[in-house]
Amino acid sequence: MGAPLEQSIHRDPALFYWILFPISIVMILTGVLRHYATVLLQTTPKKLDLPAQREQHSLRRGINLRNNASAISPSAFGARKNYMISAYKEGSFLKDPESRGKAAPNPMTDPAAMEGMMGMMKGNMAMMVPQTLIMGWINAFFAGYVIMKLPFPLTLRFKSMLQSGVATRDLDVRWVSSLSWYFLNLFGLQSVFIFILGNDNAANQMAQQMSQMNPGAGASMLQPGQDPDKVFQSEAENLEVLEHEYILKGVEDRLLSSI
Repeated sequence: MGAPLEQSIHRDPALFYWILFPISIVMILTGVLRHYATVLLQTTPKKLDLPAQREQHSLRRGINLRNNASAISPSAFGARKNYMISAYKEGSFLKDPESRGKAAPNPMTDPAAMEGMMGMMKGNMAMMVPQTLIMGWINAFFAGYVIMKLPFPLTLRFKSMLQSGVATRDLDVRWVSSLSWYFLNLFGLQSVFIFILGNDNAANQMAQQMSQMNPGAGASMLQPGQDPDKVFQSEAENLEVLEHEYILKGVEDRLLSSI
């Protein structure tokens, strides 16, 4: 039985230089420009005053106590637990104790919240406008071109990803269209951007999407519009129902029994 015939397409070699290289170079330059545009559009975050910092850190302290409770002795955990629950319920950590029990302020009237929303909108504009222009440029000039063939076999699941804009049922899955090459560059140039701009860069599409999906990670324990008193009461309940298990309980007997 003979070996299966390998599918071949007669292509102009100039397609490799006039389509593949321009798309890659334009994507890299766009990422670099997006990085510097994002840096220029960013505003310096305002520092929190002392009561606001105390409010944030006290909430983080209760969460850390719950997450690491097994690493401290029962007496130490009990003392910390009683202190945190009492302070949470009395509102000792609130930056504005007089507003306790009142309705939460409208986040649209909070200057800090509005500034954060404006920063997110600027980031979206810096990400969407260049990609829209590049997408239109590729659809106008390079739509329907098959520019390269991958040197390794792939399953049919990759056909829709590698051959966007080429509606050919019998084409080998290893052939890559110009539109698919754009998407591969869109999500696969992170190492190039790290080499050019460093690890902390704003050129990566996936990193920007992840930061927008979770904008408050590591920045603030309380989101705009949240009532701090309700958050503290909820954390106090979490501490009350927590069952403490000390990981070093009976460690001497366990160590001696293993010898």
